[in-house]
Amino acid sequence: MTTPDHESHGSTPAAWTVVAIITIAFIVGTLALILGNWPMFWVGVAMVVVGGIVGKVMVMMGLGKPGTGRKAKVS
Repeated sequence: MTTPDHESHGSTPAAWTVVAIITIAFIVGTLALILGNWPMFWVGVAMVVVGGIVGKVMVMMGLGKPGTGRKAKVS
């Protein structure tokens, strides 16, 4: 049997944080649609955007999968 050429499946603090935020956002959005509450729906949409931003920032801080963050240019 061959070993996979990857270290993980993205099980990092950044990945789990994004999944948690976006899952909560979809729950908020779903409840909003059921209740017919459009402002609450847009809060859920905004939470999805915030989740993506938080994830990107965490990756850039080094909390994501190695090699996926931005590297500082050394001149």
